Amino acid sequence: MAELPARIIIADDEAIIRLDLKEILEEAGYTVVAETGRGDEAVSLVDAHEPDLVILDIKMPGMDGIRAAREIGSRHEVAVLLLTAFSQRDLIQEARDAGVSAYLVKPFRKAELIPAVEQVLRLAREDRIIAGEVDERSTEAIAEDKLETRRLVDQAKELLIDRHGMKEDEAFAFIQQTAMQNRARMRDVATSIVEGSLAPER
Repeated sequence: MAELPARIIIADDEAIIRLDLKEILEEAGYTVVAETGRGDEAVSLVDAHEPDLVILDIKMPGMDGIRAAREIGSRHEVAVLLLTAFSQRDLIQEARDAGVSAYLVKPFRKAELIPAVEQVLRLAREDRIIAGEVDERSTEAIAEDKLETRRLVDQAKELLIDRHGMKEDEAFAFIQQTAMQNRARMRDVATSIVEGSLAPER
């Protein structure tokens, strides 16, 4: 079955930026399900539409992008891409703490936007797969396990890309499929790759 195009919500208080974003995204095959110029409305729209990705500007009336990202992240598993001006780079760490997956500096070009969107959506898919592996334990233990698994998987992906010429999605698929075939956890497969005891067959 063909994968449905990712559903996206755009929140930016500049109408011209929203229009540009919508045109670029729809041209690339994504579905823009809603748009708004307010941060508080972005939160309500995510509640209503449950998109795959929300693009938030940092400065908006009603609620700024970082607070909106924190609010959205507390209710939904949704990827967040933040739009920021050069002068706002000091807010990036705060944005990461609020659950923002990536950020893009304005003014952005089409050549930067689509790869950023693809990367954010790919990482969100990987995170869902990783989360599906984690045992039912305390919330804190689950969060730690997810972080550690993500760290090891990222390390293993880098090695597979550098040493075996794989693309990023191929490297992740190799880790995931090897884990399924061996009835092992992805973090154990990733550890074996990092330690050098496991490599793809040539």
